Amino acid sequence: MEGASSGFRKELVSRLLHLHFRDGKTKVSGDALQLMGELLKIFVMEAAVRGVRQAQAEDVTIVDLDQLEKVLPQLLLDF
Repeated sequence: MEGASSGFRKELVSRLLHLHFRDGKTKVSGDALQLMGELLKIFVMEAAVRGVRQAQAEDVTIVDLDQLEKVLPQLLLDF
């Protein structure tokens, strides 16, 4: 699976990381960007799955912000 896309462009991941760096000259390697992209992909997929489970528990057919807000605290603790 070498070269497979993580779902997030490297430019987006780099920009997200650089928004939180104190030193604007900080550099991130390509491997670190790829790893962070994979982590973001897993995080988003897990949030979606947990949102679906929450919606099923509430007997609703559409996942909206309410379900995601309910699962977010535990999701953040797990990551």
